[in-house]
Amino acid sequence: MDVTDRVYTAGMTDDEVEERLRGGETGVLALARDDDAYAVPVAYRYDGDAIRFRLGDDGHSRKLAFAETTAEASFVVYGYEGPRDSWSVIATGPIRELSDEEWAATAAEVDERYSPLRVFDEAIEETELRGYELRVETLAGRRTAE
Repeated sequence: MDVTDRVYTAGMTDDEVEERLRGGETGVLALARDDDAYAVPVAYRYDGDAIRFRLGDDGHSRKLAFAETTAEASFVVYGYEGPRDSWSVIATGPIRELSDEEWAATAAEVDERYSPLRVFDEAIEETELRGYELRVETLAGRRTAE
């Protein structure tokens, strides 16, 4: 039984992938610990070699616990304008916390570029911002074919 409409997709050029990554503001960071996966929407900055993130730490952050145990993370940026107009970019690579010096050099730019950090049930004044970097080892993009 065939109940699903289908469309063809095509690989994106390196320039298209770069344009989508540099032009985006948010994506989904996927982390792993043992047999468990955890994915979280995050604001990001891409510099051509790495993707940097600003993560909140209230002292018991699930995403930070997963980030510490993830050998290789995945990051997805995507767009959907309708069933015949969509794209996605997936980056993979090791993730690490930035040093205090690296984060200090990045924090002002992050605050300038991104919307305010979203906090949920944590107290804002008790949430510390920490910087992480995914060093891009693989990068692939797909888009709806014309």
